[in-house]
Parts: sequence; structure tokens; C-alpha cells
Amino acid sequence: MSKSFRFFSIFILGFLIYYFFDLFFFKNIQNFSKEHFHSKALAHIIAYSITLIPLIITLKILLPKNNMLDLFSLDKSILKGFIFAFIGTLPMVIGYLIHFKITPKLNFESLFINTVSSAFFEEIIFRAFLIGILFRFTKLGFLGSIILGSLLFAQVHLYQSPNPTELIEIFAITFLGSVFFAWIYFEFEFNIWIAMFVHFFMNLYWEIFNVSENVSGNTFGNLYKLFSLILIVIMIVYYKRTKKQPFSITRKNLL
Repeated sequence: MSKSFRFFSIFILGFLIYYFFDLFFFKNIQNFSKEHFHSKALAHIIAYSITLIPLIITLKILLPKNNMLDLFSLDKSILKGFIFAFIGTLPMVIGYLIHFKITPKLNFESLFINTVSSAFFEEIIFRAFLIGILFRFTKLGFLGSIILGSLLFAQVHLYQSPNPTELIEIFAITFLGSVFFAWIYFEFEFNIWIAMFVHFFMNLYWEIFNVSENVSGNTFGNLYKLFSLILIVIMIVYYKRTKKQPFSITRKNLL
């Protein structure tokens, strides 16, 4: 058995175990935790943390000599990721202040789940593990590494609407969003914190302003989001050129 075949076999098996563990037990763990700790937000964190165990075991088997924080890219600068993400998403908050009203009644536990918890764990699962491990430790190029993770990331957001047209929009937006998050993660020195904080701020502004009921959005909601994406790209390109760092994604490793 070749090393490559063994790696992909264990990787896929590990993810499948995680996927079905999450599918069948996440809600049970969440409900059990909520009953005991009387906190929806804490229950959400506990459920995510427990269902992550198969991914951690998978990485321990595949890359036993590597530090777990490094494998999930959590050992990079949190402050740097926060600053870049905050500045990069300023067009969203400024634009939303102009065109939208602040949501009158916010449930802070739901807000925490939809911003902090979701951004952290989704980036860990989809970008750091499912996409990042493939790109960093196999010979797959950028497109080969992102396809599965981005498809699954888009699929898990389809609960937001029963409307066929909106479902197509949601799938397309979240798929492209996954590609973008992966790109900034790779180009920003494999610092997962930038993807987490961009994800967090985008979700936060979408929640605190009455923008849209789902991610498909509307003209101004998506326009200012696009301005933020463009600004983030400009900032990263400028940063890499200033630091004289080569780009992680090139023509050679695109495929």
C-alpha cells in the first residue's frame, strides 16, 4: 500500500466517521448539555467539541509528530488575524449602518452561536481540516483541495430556505465563500485566525443589522460584502508584496 493511498484512505475514513457522528449525535449531545448547563451557547460548544474527536484522532494517526495546534493552524497570530479581518470588513459595517436598521431584539445566545461558535468550528472543520490538511500535506493542488470541503460547506447551509431559487443562490454564495476563506487562509501565512475573524465579522454584521433572513441576501447586503472581499484581497496582496513573500497559490499548484 502506497503512502499516498494510506493517507487518503485514513483521511476519508476519519472524516466519514466524524460526519456520521455529527449527523446522528450532535443534536443529542447539544440537548443533553443544554438540560444540564441551561445554556444554549455552551451546549453548542460542547456538542461541536465532542464531535470533533474523530478528526483529532485522524490527525494523530496521519501526522503523529505534528503539534495539534499547528495542524489546525491555531498557533499563528490571533491579533494579526483580528486586525486584518476587522479592517477588511469595515465596508460592510459602514454600508449596513447607512442602509439597514439595527435588529431591535437580539438573542445573545443565538448571536454567539451564529457568530463566534459557528465561525470558529466551521473554519476548523472545513478550512483547517478538510481543505487545509489536503493542501498542506498532499500533492493535491488548490482546486483539488478545496472542492470537497467547499461542496460540503455549501450543503450544510441549505437549511436556510425552502425556495429553489434561493437554495441555488445560497449554495453558490457559500461555495464561493468557502473558496475565498480557503484562499485568504493559505495566503495569510496559513493563519486560520484571519478566516475565522472574517467569517465572524461577516456573520456578526449580518445578524445585528436587519439585512436578510438568509445568506442569499439582497442588493446592498451583497454589495457591501463584495466591497469587503475586494478590500481584503487588496490588503493581503499588499501585505505579501511588502513582506516580499511568494504567493501560496500559483499556476503551478492550482491544479
